[in-house]
Amino acid sequence: MPAAPFPAAARSAIRIHDVAKRYGSVQALDGVSLDIAEGEFFGLLGPNGAGKTSLISILAGLNQADRGSVSVLGFDVVSEFRQSRRALGVVPQELVFDPFFTVRETLRIQSGYFGLRKNDAWIDELLAELDLTSKADANMRALSGGMKRRVLVAQALVHRPPVIVLDEPTAGVDVELRQTLWKFIARLNREGHTIVLTTHYLEEAEALCKRIAMLKGGRIVALDSTAALLRRFSGMQLMLRFSHGGLPDSLAAAAIEPGPVALGKPVMLRVPTVNDLEPILAACRNAGSVIEEMELQRADLEDVFVQIMQGEGR
Repeated sequence: MPAAPFPAAARSAIRIHDVAKRYGSVQALDGVSLDIAEGEFFGLLGPNGAGKTSLISILAGLNQADRGSVSVLGFDVVSEFRQSRRALGVVPQELVFDPFFTVRETLRIQSGYFGLRKNDAWIDELLAELDLTSKADANMRALSGGMKRRVLVAQALVHRPPVIVLDEPTAGVDVELRQTLWKFIARLNREGHTIVLTTHYLEEAEALCKRIAMLKGGRIVALDSTAALLRRFSGMQLMLRFSHGGLPDSLAAAAIEPGPVALGKPVMLRVPTVNDLEPILAACRNAGSVIEEMELQRADLEDVFVQIMQGEGR
């Protein structure tokens, strides 16, 4: 699938070319090519097993591709690994931490990995932005899961990387952390940082990401601006609830969830345009079905995702 264009003046923050990776009999990645421009807020979406984490592991230098190339700000992640690592900050899915240090010590040690000796001012800012100041001297073992995840975010940002990858950063955390994190990340993006987000909370991706790639079976099956994906695939949805009769057979193909529906239960139909609404209502009248409730809704990114994963957007 050809890449959706990004501004010509922008250079690539991340360039992925024809990347493939196999684990035994499983083809995790199968010829993935992707350019992400500097300053983008980019979404990388897909179901479990689609290849997202494999791609991030190769990008971060934790694994090597069987073929293809990956670079961060022009630095190859294999041959120029020192420069590419310094340009990249990754927030992993897993809660990985050293139980022997406090939060502040953890961030100072992480700073040392990048040769940053006098980084306390930025560490203090990270602690404040992520609401960790009161936990700065607490041992990592004593923190809740949500607090540990905040520390992982701070660790990824402690060397001020221009490119930030967030792999399911809000999985299993409370609403307060999600709001705190997105406010801070949106600020970093406004300041010029490139953000790559993977998430199963598709409302986050829709609200934050300007461009999105969707992976399925190790391949990119959709790549475009968020607005274009919504226009191209989603259309609208019509909710119908019948008090008599039901959905006519002639409309069965438009149902989002095929199969019989119990009387009084809502039926969701895809409606490409407003002009398609009247023929649907006419078909219901002609079949003798009585509509008790009706609501027309514009579909969201979750609807687009389902359509593409089912093969309709390919």
